[in-house]
Amino acid sequence: MFRKLKNSELGRLSVQQYRDAAKEPFVLVLDNVRSQHNIGSAFRTCDAFRIGRICLCGISATPPTPEIHKAALGAEFSVDWVHFDTALEAVAALRAENYTIVSVEQAEHATQLQDFRPEASRRYAFVFGNEVNGVAQEVVDASDLCLEIPQYGTKHSLNVSVSIGIVLWNTILNNFR
Repeated sequence: MFRKLKNSELGRLSVQQYRDAAKEPFVLVLDNVRSQHNIGSAFRTCDAFRIGRICLCGISATPPTPEIHKAALGAEFSVDWVHFDTALEAVAALRAENYTIVSVEQAEHATQLQDFRPEASRRYAFVFGNEVNGVAQEVVDASDLCLEIPQYGTKHSLNVSVSIGIVLWNTILNNFR
């Protein structure tokens, strides 16, 4: 039989323990993500995978807001974040910190996610775009790599918060563990 575990049995870190813990060599860049629920979900997913930082760019809202908190469930307090006026500014700052810039976008010559083999010695900044327009072309142009999540139905895209979870899970668990 299965018994659902209680939260007290999960052995989760406190916010301070999380802040002190080693992080994955990844940063998330949200390029004009308009939904605060998607932003909150990004925080929660980053917390789950111990991602070091989120760069909120352009119109992306910043904590604290009730809408972000509703989806983040407090992860906005554990995951570091910074705001940039544009995603290009974030990309330039991250490139100066020696991050490899990876736009998650449907693009010519994009690498299919299942074929992505990150190098353990490198740090990666994953750029996710606006819910309607995706990652801005000028950000795609400034990227070192584009990743595409294969899709087999009639829709052209996945929700940005779902895409974040898929990319992080695939990258961390399939390639770094």
